[in-house]
Amino acid sequence: MTQHKPWDRIKVTRIFLLLLLDILLINLSSFLALFTRMELDLTALLESGFLDSIYRYALMDTVCTILIFWFFRLYNSLWAYAGTNELTRIAAASIVAAAVKYVGMHLLALPTPKSFPVLNCMFLMAFVGCSRLAYRYFRDILHRSRKSGAQKRTMLIGAGDAGAIALLEFQNSQHSSNQVVCIIDDASRKRGQLLRGVPIVGGRESILAAAEKYRIQEIVLAIPSASSRQQRAILSICQKTKCTLRTLPAIYQLANGEVSIQKIRNVEIEDLLGRDSVQVDLAGIGKHVAGKTILVTGGGGSIGSELCRQLATFGPAQLILFDIYENNAYDIQQELRRTYPNLNLTVLIGSVRDRERLEDLFARYHPDLIYHAAAHKHVPLMEDSPCEAVKNNIFGTLNVAEMADRYRASRFLLISSDKAVNPTNVMGATKRVCEMIIQMMDGRSKTEYVAVRFGNVLGSNGSVIPLFKKQIAAGGPVTVTDPQIIRYFMTIPEAVSLVLQAGVYAKGGEIFILDMGDPVRIDDLARNMIRLSGFEPDVDIPIVYTGLRPGEKLFEELLLSGEGMRKTQNDLIYIGKDQPFDGEKLEAQLQSLYQAAVQGRDVRDLLAQIVPEYRVPVHT
Repeated sequence: MTQHKPWDRIKVTRIFLLLLLDILLINLSSFLALFTRMELDLTALLESGFLDSIYRYALMDTVCTILIFWFFRLYNSLWAYAGTNELTRIAAASIVAAAVKYVGMHLLALPTPKSFPVLNCMFLMAFVGCSRLAYRYFRDILHRSRKSGAQKRTMLIGAGDAGAIALLEFQNSQHSSNQVVCIIDDASRKRGQLLRGVPIVGGRESILAAAEKYRIQEIVLAIPSASSRQQRAILSICQKTKCTLRTLPAIYQLANGEVSIQKIRNVEIEDLLGRDSVQVDLAGIGKHVAGKTILVTGGGGSIGSELCRQLATFGPAQLILFDIYENNAYDIQQELRRTYPNLNLTVLIGSVRDRERLEDLFARYHPDLIYHAAAHKHVPLMEDSPCEAVKNNIFGTLNVAEMADRYRASRFLLISSDKAVNPTNVMGATKRVCEMIIQMMDGRSKTEYVAVRFGNVLGSNGSVIPLFKKQIAAGGPVTVTDPQIIRYFMTIPEAVSLVLQAGVYAKGGEIFILDMGDPVRIDDLARNMIRLSGFEPDVDIPIVYTGLRPGEKLFEELLLSGEGMRKTQNDLIYIGKDQPFDGEKLEAQLQSLYQAAVQGRDVRDLLAQIVPEYRVPVHT
């Protein structure tokens, strides 16, 4: 295989041409410095004898200046991207060269005017600097003319640091297909000005008019430091333009110089639903988690895998991932090994319904902290298989909770659901029973048992957003059960961060409730997703209303009637008021429920006896 030499032909040719140019500019600077000093009088210059001094010193001057330029690495720069750093080096090299020239001519007793070194330095600095910038300027013009035909007319939103970096990338990258023709910025002082030759045409109120005037095809959001609320407000305006919407990476990537054209991504529905970043006590979580043996059941699922990701950052002594689905477990195992090569990770396959498997796990590893995320959660499927929901959700939770007590774990945290509140379906009823189990166990054990209850998470397995994406990709229709149905949404990382924070606050027996933000109408969600995909709802992609599914609510609740809430140190985490119940009675009811489930009998009436808020649907 041929080795590429560092001094290849193109590089040598480029340096040779720069040397020839600089030789010309060095001598031209000397002549013009004298000519200027003699007030542009050629006769006076010839009679002065100063020109003879310059001729006699020309060879030494040229060699010394070239060596100084070489020392300042003026022949190693990529002048196609010349900026202030390169100009600073040119200025420094020119000053040093002028000083050396002054000393040399003085030592050789070559007479020159006193102002000559200063004038010579100024001309040299100007000529060399302009020659380098001219190369960049003409290269940019040539580059733009070559690709102007196939470029997308682009509006950039944001004229701050992020916008400037993005614009520079768009203009200089050979891989960019974007031609930024206008910029939007809410700062009134910037309006009417130019950023790298592109006009700043107004604030967000000008988006629609500018999109039409400049025939915009794509809009790029370049304000990563703005709050989620501000970004949502701007994106809601941009959606009306029917342009492709894209956004820059997070601000920390820009600050580190990591942004590139390849990292600019399409705007996702999460950008329209997201809120400002949740604030958690990382030091407190780290103190709670670091050095502990941690078990995550259902560790391959949406919530469980994110729990593993975030827990891994805090340096646990050992992280045990337990899941029945080997493919999910394998995927997160490979990811964690790549990301955290020093993590003591153990991945085990098994079911929370298998007590012997759990006994072996706890006897071998003795976990300190248990995050119980394993559950069946798909509402319609659990309506068709209620016994499986009972066996997995209720008795799987009971199995793990009892092992935590037997092997003296310090804390057990249950991932619960807003569907546990006034449940209208089997899945929600089983989750409410799980909450009752951990409260019962907390009263009997030295282990601290708590639950964290929250609503839907964006993009989780089986949730509505992946379903809508598939339906839109297939050309529709998009199916919504009811035009009035609403849900609470939170991103998976947000939810898990708050789960970890709640675990720090736990003292035992609490049901923590997460502030899910404002509810979202699913019909609006579907329409926004269709628009983000470049289509018009009810025109390009139809929306079909299918009716509420068995066990489905129009809206979800996070609190039981009279449950009340207490605040914690975090504004997004609350504690529900205890709901008293008879633990011995619950045990007896669980025995009856277990027998019914393993025998395949209808368990709904028994669930309703345990959870009075659960009303068995009439059609069953």
